[in-house]
Amino acid sequence: MNVKRWIARREPNWTRLEALLTQLERRGLPSLSTSEIKELASLYRSVCADLARARTHQSQVGLTLVQVLQRLTSRGYSQIYQGLRPQNWRSIVTFYRDRFPVLIQNTRGSLALATGLFALGGVMGWWFAWRDPVFLALVVPEPLIHTVQEKGELWMGSILGTEPVASSSIMINNLSVSFRAVAGGMTLGIFTIFLLFFNGLLIGAVGALVGQNNLAIPFWAFVAPHGALELPAIFMAGAAGLLIARGLLFPGQFRRRDALKYYGLQAVQLMYGVIPLLVVAGGIEGFFSPSPLIADPLKYLAGLLLLTALGAYCSRQPRPLPSSKADVWP
Repeated sequence: MNVKRWIARREPNWTRLEALLTQLERRGLPSLSTSEIKELASLYRSVCADLARARTHQSQVGLTLVQVLQRLTSRGYSQIYQGLRPQNWRSIVTFYRDRFPVLIQNTRGSLALATGLFALGGVMGWWFAWRDPVFLALVVPEPLIHTVQEKGELWMGSILGTEPVASSSIMINNLSVSFRAVAGGMTLGIFTIFLLFFNGLLIGAVGALVGQNNLAIPFWAFVAPHGALELPAIFMAGAAGLLIARGLLFPGQFRRRDALKYYGLQAVQLMYGVIPLLVVAGGIEGFFSPSPLIADPLKYLAGLLLLTALGAYCSRQPRPLPSSKADVWP
């Protein structure tokens, strides 16, 4: 065995695997493209074979090289077979600081589709409800219609005095809708699409109802603060369901089983971000949004600030990898 020639031929693979593992450990699976994931798996198998050969010829290659390859394969095994489960607070902080924004950016196609389905339902709901009272009665619950049309007031006053209970109920309901949207991916996305469209249809019809009765300004003032977080969270949950459906319907270069694992992992990670958003939104909806002590302009301003902050967070770029770790094989 010509050791120098073998090392020279194999070293580029070790360097490349080191770079991919460093990126994966720092930024998470969503930062890798489909081709890079396949390359990672192939390089891991190749370096495992190199480790076996180096151990066989340890007297020639030296103990240092064997230890380097051992560390490399151990890192590869940890990432490929043990997943990306957070093991300490630092991992959790890293996920929310760096990985989740990257995940949002890498799944923006599914997120845009989920948002579009909701928006389409909203436009259609407003259009038909504004022109057809029968359609309005079919979509919007009768007590809401009665409160708005007969009493000339909104129904959010029922929250006052029961804020803790109402906030908890809102959180549970929103989380339930989100998990159903994700699970709907297993129906090839049909139920997810229905859920997004129907919820858009409902809010559009309600928008028409309050608009016809001159209550649009206070209604949207109520919606703005918590809706700035709640609606994007629902869209993310819908995107998670659509990702699962994509794995089932359009596996691409993956085997269907592997595609389902890949997109399913992305869906689970999306839900890691959805849950905190819905918890915060539920608290805002229970305590802040219905409060008569807060002027409507302030509620609109709060909604705008929250939406701007969320947009800035989701579009942020992770801190760059140190070049010494990403580009140089130890």
